[in-house]
Amino acid sequence: MARGIGKRALAGGHDVTVVGKNSEHADGAVAALREGNGNGSVDGAVAGDSLAGDLVVLAVYYDDARAAVEALRDDLAGKTVVDVTNPVDESFDGLVVPPDSSATQELAKAAPDARFVKAFNTTFASTLQAGEAGGQPLDVLIAGDDEEAKAAVATLVRDGGLNPVDVGSQRRARELEALGLLHMTIQDELGTGYGSAVKFVG
Repeated sequence: MARGIGKRALAGGHDVTVVGKNSEHADGAVAALREGNGNGSVDGAVAGDSLAGDLVVLAVYYDDARAAVEALRDDLAGKTVVDVTNPVDESFDGLVVPPDSSATQELAKAAPDARFVKAFNTTFASTLQAGEAGGQPLDVLIAGDDEEAKAAVATLVRDGGLNPVDVGSQRRARELEALGLLHMTIQDELGTGYGSAVKFVG
């Protein structure tokens, strides 16, 4: 997901810093993103480095996202933080967050001064790399309570050639995570190898 979202950001002319658990992970992602780079620049950093950007994308699994948010609580204050996680259980038949909550809401509790937005959790990494699925631009569903933060994410999405869809407040993150889970569980039935997309047409 880091490479997919990073590629869209670079295609839109945004600068990207990949933060890895160690320099090896970061350097690998940076090298991949520099191949066929768009108009933005890409650099690497490691966990523990200060976060310089205004927009932070948590392109990791839910447990890792939670650990990162708890560790970076002060650094995240005032920043737009994009949660891409689907907090699924080990058997992929349910969500591990409370039934009246979402991963985004739980992460927001851990860093209340950050501006959390749910996005990209219904898009797969391979489709983000391509920027489309079935010849159609991807719809990126966005939920959050901070309008300015949502607008920043929508700009990132639009600049990368994708279609932002504002689905409402942060409470809608629960439904987006359920949709993300459903999208994953029907891959065998679809036979697309995680190359499908959720698309709204009218």
